[in-house]
Parts: sequence; C-alpha cells; structure tokens
Amino acid sequence: MAAPDHFGATPEGERVDRYVLDNGRLRVAVLTLGATVQRLEVADGTDVVLGLGSVDDYLNRSRYFGAVVGRYGNRIGGARFTLDGTEYRLAANDGANSLHGGVRGFDKRVWRAEPAGPADLLLSLVSPDGEEGYPGTLAASVRYLLDGDTLRLEYRATTDAPTVLNLTNHSYFNLAGGGDVRGHVVSLAADRYLPVDDGKIPTGEPAPVAGTPFDFTVPARVDARLGGRYDHCYVFTDDAGSSTGSSTGSGGGALRGRATVTDPDSGRSLEVATSEPGVQFYTGHMLDGAATPFGPFAGLCLETQRFPDAPNRPEFPSAVLRPGETHVSVTEYRFAVS
Repeated sequence: MAAPDHFGATPEGERVDRYVLDNGRLRVAVLTLGATVQRLEVADGTDVVLGLGSVDDYLNRSRYFGAVVGRYGNRIGGARFTLDGTEYRLAANDGANSLHGGVRGFDKRVWRAEPAGPADLLLSLVSPDGEEGYPGTLAASVRYLLDGDTLRLEYRATTDAPTVLNLTNHSYFNLAGGGDVRGHVVSLAADRYLPVDDGKIPTGEPAPVAGTPFDFTVPARVDARLGGRYDHCYVFTDDAGSSTGSSTGSGGGALRGRATVTDPDSGRSLEVATSEPGVQFYTGHMLDGAATPFGPFAGLCLETQRFPDAPNRPEFPSAVLRPGETHVSVTEYRFAVS
C-alpha cells in the first residue's frame, strides 16, 4: 500500500490521513476520521458511495457519510438505558433520543491505522469509560479487506466493564454514480420489520412485512411505495424460516445473503451478506441539500446491525458486551457490473 495522503486536521490538531486500497477490481479510499469510506470505485471506475472533500465538511456537513458509527449505532430511546441495575444517561442528539453514539461518536474520532497490504487496512480506537455516557473502556477495530469484487468489513471489540455496543458502517450507496436512487431495485431477506413511533423508536415486537408497503421479499423499486421514504430496521430471516441473532459476545455467526440492490439503467448491483440479525434500510429522503452537498434520495443506506433501542428491549437480540467476551461482526459488500 502506498503512503497515505494527508487529508487534513481536526480543530484539535489531530492529523487525518486518507488510505487507498486497490486490488485491481475495487478501489476504496478510507479516512482515519470516522474510519470513513470516502470513495468506492467498482470495476468500471464508477464511485458508488457519497463522500465529502474536507475534514470540515465531515465534521459539519455530514450525515454520517461512509463512517463507522458507535458506540451504539441507531437510536436509544429517551437517551438512557439500564444495565445490571444502573441507569446510564446519554446525549440526546436526536430529539429526546440518542443517535449513533451521541454528539461526538465514533464518526468524529480519529482512528489509528495499520495497513497490512495494498488491499487490507485495520483501523482501531479506544473509547474511554464514560465517553458520551457509556460505561466501560472499549477497544474497537474495523478491518477493511478487498477480495475480488467484495469489500469485507470485520468488526471486533472488547471492554473492561459491561457495556452496550452496535457498530455499523453508514455508507450511502448510489449505484448510478449520480442522480438519485428512487429507481434502484431492492430486495431484503426479511419477513419482519420494526414499526416505530415519531421518534423512530420501535413500538414493540417485529411485525410481518407481508401485505404491507414494507415488503421487499420480492424485488421492488425504492419509490414503488410510500414515496420511497424508508428509515426502518428489517429483521433478517434465517435459513430455518425464523429471525434470529447471536449474542454480541459470542462471535459473528454465519454470513448469509441478506440484501440486494440493482440499478437497472447501469446494470450495476450490490449484494450484502452479514452476520448481524438486522439492517436499517434508509433511503436518504431526509438529506437536505442546503445543509449537506447532497439532496433527498442521493443515496441509500444498508446499515447491518443490532436493533434500535435494544439496550431497553430484553426481547431483542442482545447488544450487551461483557469483560472476557469479544464482539465479532462481519459484513460483506459484493459488487457486479454488467
């Protein structure tokens, strides 16, 4: 791997580097700020993710474009949770709720980079006890690995005290390389989804998608229903026909094909496989062209993860990580160009 580019510096003076991974099929630019995927060029040279051009933009004009979000991706209701009898209060940065780790989540941290080859990069950070209200000192890492037309993300984490954890990548994909994604065709191997209230907090148990506008078990255009406005967690269906998820501390579990996206005009497609029990499907309809360089529907997200508000929902797959356990999670993005 070539030496990194100096991308800029944070207001505190921390250097931000840009690493480029290239295996002859995929070319991916990754920033140490937020472990962010800034560019992702597929085999025909098209960049299929939304990215920004400066540190200042990522700190002030980003909607988590390409970043690893944490300590807890997605929302925690009421910006609080109770673990082992102790209540922890978090930053309420999304109305009354906490979103993507709080005011200064992992997307705004500078990660340590360890390149391992032209197509292999490990990024790591340490989140101290009490950061953004979360208990325990957490050591987290994400490895970016290119293999043919596949980008593989491997997440690991350990803690010195019980905590909650939900790491995911927040890339916005646009397989056309521009314009909007309303004409993209999506399928999700999910027979249930999580209905939410006005604050996007789950209202109860997963509900069947069958017979509702939330059914993507059969491929459909993004804008075929609800005007294409989705920001919901889908519960993946396992091989036995039920929806499950392994506990956070027990390892990543088996990867299965979970989601596909196709741009009919260009013929480019994306297949997502993951060890996680769910995915937040967000169509970017809330992007604001005045606040960011991108307007509504400029890209869509497939955030593989535990469920929103799981720390407050014991019936959901566990998001608790304890000392002596290692959180392991894997997601693969496989691209095809016809």
